[in-house]
Amino acid sequence: MSKGKVLVVGSNATRIEIQGGGTGATGQYLNETVVPAMAVIAAGYDVVLATPNGTKPHIDEASDSAQHFEGDETAYRRAKAFYAEDPAMNQVRTLLSVVEEGLDGYAGVFVPGGQAPVVDLMQDPALGEILRHFHERAKPTALLCHGPIAVAAAMPHAREFRSALIAGAPAKAREWAADWQYAGYRMTVFSATEERVVEDHILHAKMYFNMPEALTLAGGEVVTGAVDFEPHVVEDRELITGQNPRSDHPLAARFVAALDRAVSA
Repeated sequence: MSKGKVLVVGSNATRIEIQGGGTGATGQYLNETVVPAMAVIAAGYDVVLATPNGTKPHIDEASDSAQHFEGDETAYRRAKAFYAEDPAMNQVRTLLSVVEEGLDGYAGVFVPGGQAPVVDLMQDPALGEILRHFHERAKPTALLCHGPIAVAAAMPHAREFRSALIAGAPAKAREWAADWQYAGYRMTVFSATEERVVEDHILHAKMYFNMPEALTLAGGEVVTGAVDFEPHVVEDRELITGQNPRSDHPLAARFVAALDRAVSA
């Protein structure tokens, strides 16, 4: 018997704005999506995948490698097969349909990373409603790598906040973030120095803003690890955040533990 349902929120973005104009290729990271999802299923929960437009997220090619599974080819192949074939990853809903159906039946929510959430999820109104529901009821809310930027969607003026960040107007961004639900929360996210590695070697371009600065402007207490690309997870009340791709397993373990505590309470 299932312990309950967990909502996995995916992105539909395949391109991200870059400085100087134009866009670069982006997507969602394979390990960041499947490792927590598989852990949640193994712990006895059902997973529902939803995205803004109801289509399956695009996996960033940069993540489609055994490198992101500690070089374990078997784990990589298992993850690829899970994402390609498992019903949990292929019966995709729209975020709006999930909201309209009702959120009370969900035990927790998880948002994986890759740069894609920076494009759509951080300003998606349906995700904002979902996050506010989970926040108000103190239900486990987990986000990984770039995924934590999606908590900006809970702001009343999330789109304006993002536009101010792109315009390089931090004071205006701070104004748009007034009364943010997660102000004062400790959290982590992909660091500025980790982002520079991606910009230099994968994106080959500069993004308009970095994640720690954005969340700090919004009122978050952002704590990144001392060593780049080492696992780092921060838990504050219902919010569980992981810093980078290698935080996948530790975040999954903390999320499952929080779900089990909430279900048994």
